[in-house]
Amino acid sequence: MDSGEKRLNELGYKQELRREMVFLALNTLFKTLAISFSTMTLFTGITPLYGSSLLYAGPASLVWGWVVVSFFTWFVGIAMAEICSSFPTTGSLYFWAAHLAGPKWGPFASWCCAWLETIGLIAGMGTQAYAGSQTLQSIILLSTGTNKDGGYFAPKWLFLCMYIGLTIIWAVLNTFALEVIAFIDIISIWWQVVGGLVIVIMVPLVALTTQSASYVFTHFEMSPASTGISSKPYAVILSFLVSQYSLYGYDAAAHLTEETKGADKNGPIAILSSIGIISVFGWAYILALTFSIQDFSYLYDTSNETAGVFVPAQILYDAFHGRYQNSTGAIILLFVIWGSFFFGGLSITTSAARVVYALSRDNGVPFSSIWRQVHPKHKVPSNAVWLCAAICIILGLPILKVNVVFTAITSICTIGWVGGYAVPIFARMVMSEKNFKAGPFYLGKASRPICLIAFLWICYTCAVFLLPTYYPIDLDTFNYAPVALGVGLGLIMLWWVLDARKWFKGPVRNIDSENGKV
Repeated sequence: MDSGEKRLNELGYKQELRREMVFLALNTLFKTLAISFSTMTLFTGITPLYGSSLLYAGPASLVWGWVVVSFFTWFVGIAMAEICSSFPTTGSLYFWAAHLAGPKWGPFASWCCAWLETIGLIAGMGTQAYAGSQTLQSIILLSTGTNKDGGYFAPKWLFLCMYIGLTIIWAVLNTFALEVIAFIDIISIWWQVVGGLVIVIMVPLVALTTQSASYVFTHFEMSPASTGISSKPYAVILSFLVSQYSLYGYDAAAHLTEETKGADKNGPIAILSSIGIISVFGWAYILALTFSIQDFSYLYDTSNETAGVFVPAQILYDAFHGRYQNSTGAIILLFVIWGSFFFGGLSITTSAARVVYALSRDNGVPFSSIWRQVHPKHKVPSNAVWLCAAICIILGLPILKVNVVFTAITSICTIGWVGGYAVPIFARMVMSEKNFKAGPFYLGKASRPICLIAFLWICYTCAVFLLPTYYPIDLDTFNYAPVALGVGLGLIMLWWVLDARKWFKGPVRNIDSENGKV
């Protein structure tokens, strides 16, 4: 029994899920880091929102926004690493919230945290499926010509089919191929590190001309004609969204701690290492794209080669076609980016299923007896996997009629996901220090100020994702995330008030219950 499993038993849980996520020959810390890094991913956050964030306030705000957001992200990551070290169980944030909030508030804290996290993770699957389909749409367009030369631009129905197809593939792999997923997670970290280095180095070198350092680091340019936003502070706030969306997901290692050896030590290291790697590589990726811009206004022209719908694809096309008069290089690099979406979606599906499984294990989901079942052969929560996949597909159905689907799903994902971080961090901040059983990673007196900064940053992040992103507001530009979240969370809270508070007690000790004790 390793230290993580021993601590799990002390907390009242027996070992049910497999701890061997990957081949024994591989280092356990590297496994955990790969899983966490795969969920954060280098390309999946930056690529889909790069164009809109650049449009709001120009390159300087986008570039320095990443640095500012990275700085505050460290506070959140450090606070979570301390808690992860103390609670190595699959419930992760949900479990943390219950125990940190104490017996009086624990059930309500875990209820809020679990549902926020569930919403965020399932919507996260949707963001990866949507952005992966968007990248594939550009690959198909450039492979069959271009928007100017009769290339095939996938219509909405085919886009939706790609979205559903990716979701189903992730669910199948999570049901029947745990060891394959673990191997893919290892491939993922190398795919993104090597692929990231290739893109960061190659694109500026291939581009016929590059922007000056003064343009990249100091140029501020608003586009009120396109965005409808004329306020400089508001434009800067919106330009930071790409960084705030990209720099989370580092809790993925915590979702899998029940399946990872030495989780009380390796979990915190994986969280902090993932933040460090993504902070550096993400900034380098933003700089590579921004330096390689050939014509700012042409990036958004609907008559350009990529139909003006995917700015990074146009930057890659301009670089390679400008030098080699073909788009082969751009297609290859877009495939590298698409692979990152695939790996990210696969890892998020894994995390989402584990959270639903953990909540079902404690009777917090309707029909919990179904969703908490573990596959007898593969030892994975297969029913929870397919529930997450089904909801993700439903989230994507508006693609056929609505043009702002990605904005809404992104907002729901970010608010749910990082909102879930806020609950255990706040509970850790206000709890009595004598009641906290520290793990190997312990902050001591620095814990409270770090948690305070982290909590305030999370509140700010959730608030800005509720803002309108385009004006004037109409059916095509309305950010319906506030309405969707308001209705969803309102129903969940109503359920709590009317019924769930009477029976939901948070995490259930399944070791005691199996011995006949309550």
